[in-house]
Amino acid sequence: MARTRTTKKLAQRIDLNYFKRPTAFKRAKFWLSVLALALAVGWISWRGFARDSRVYSSGRMSGAHAVLEKQCAACHVEKAGEFSSIAADRACLTCHDGPIHHENEVPSGLPACASCHREHRGRIELTAASNQNCATCHGNLRVASGDAHYPSKIDSLEVGHPEFAALRDGGKDPGTIRLNHEVHMKPIRLGPTGPIVQLECADCHRNYQAEWKYAASEHPQPASYQASADHAIVSAPQPPHGLQPYAPSSGRERMRPVEFATACSGCHLLTFDKRFDEGVPHDKPEVVHEFLVKKFQEYIAAHPAELRVERDPKRDLTGKPMPAKVRELTPAQWVSERTVDAETLLWRKTCKQCHVLLEHPKIAPAAVRTQWLPHAKFDHDAHRGFSCASCHAKALTSTETSDVLVPGIETCKTCHAPGPEHAESRCFECHTYHDWAKRKEVKATYVLPVLPNGGK
Repeated sequence: MARTRTTKKLAQRIDLNYFKRPTAFKRAKFWLSVLALALAVGWISWRGFARDSRVYSSGRMSGAHAVLEKQCAACHVEKAGEFSSIAADRACLTCHDGPIHHENEVPSGLPACASCHREHRGRIELTAASNQNCATCHGNLRVASGDAHYPSKIDSLEVGHPEFAALRDGGKDPGTIRLNHEVHMKPIRLGPTGPIVQLECADCHRNYQAEWKYAASEHPQPASYQASADHAIVSAPQPPHGLQPYAPSSGRERMRPVEFATACSGCHLLTFDKRFDEGVPHDKPEVVHEFLVKKFQEYIAAHPAELRVERDPKRDLTGKPMPAKVRELTPAQWVSERTVDAETLLWRKTCKQCHVLLEHPKIAPAAVRTQWLPHAKFDHDAHRGFSCASCHAKALTSTETSDVLVPGIETCKTCHAPGPEHAESRCFECHTYHDWAKRKEVKATYVLPVLPNGGK
């Protein structure tokens, strides 16, 4: 007769206390768990006894704040026995004065410092805020007055950023100095009888002190001219709502204004009379007048025979009264006539070649602009590896003074774009958030931390 096997009979064969019996594997797991827990508690206790707060930190701090990695309370305010989750604004303002951005922005609540400057991400540049932080407001910019002054839909350099203001709407250079860049970029003659030379951009445009290639020593830049309102050097207009960038990074950000003494005098001679080899000083009209009078007085004192003036038939003009064939002049008369002749030559020909002339003897202010991007940071020193024409390509063909030769935004995008193979393109690279024009000095409150082992 066959056996009958039921589940009940099979279940009775199972030892229900099998999991209670010790085995080698179970003992190993138990002691490993105890050992891991003991090591963790011991390590944390050891770090705590050593007052090393990195055990509880979210990560390494930026290089600027690395010395505070063990000083959590310096940034995270302690409340009810525990630290705040993010650094408090008042902790940041203890060391840094971060003037507000725009007071009339909507919504009016300003973001917390730590919302843009996120710490515990390693040795990173803390000022390198993400584009998302900027786009929070500038992606849909609204202000209390209703007029935002700037484009209101900008997410990044690639998305929404408009062309530079200097180039929008047919922008014109306000300068009055007549200059044809195209002519100067071709081979030209150095002076009336000089050799043919090929000028380079750096022969006139420089942002640092160096020996000038085409400067004439007899035409130093006079102090009176540098301080004169007739030689006005202007920056781009600064509206009251504009933010000023932080302190210059290299001191070579902008180009020095082109000056006659260092860039022009080697080729453009200010000669005024065939009796003299030198020219007049490049200065205010009254200074030039005094120079001419003195020169002619000195000359006639050394050459009194020239007081007898014979009429030059070649200079007789039709319709003009015929002067006497021979005239005997006093020294004062001779100096006065020669001064008038020299000033007429200079005014109608030499000065007029470069300057806009007003009623005699006034000259229009030069109005040389030294800053074309007032709301952005730019440093020529960081771009010194590139040729000038690679960015300022229009300079090779510009014929008018009014031409704005600042490179457009598309030129910048050639190098500045997302990705590891391009230069930094996030907003902070060119723009500042804090209004540093309103910066204040911060009163020091901390003492120098005591480093472990005496800092060794």
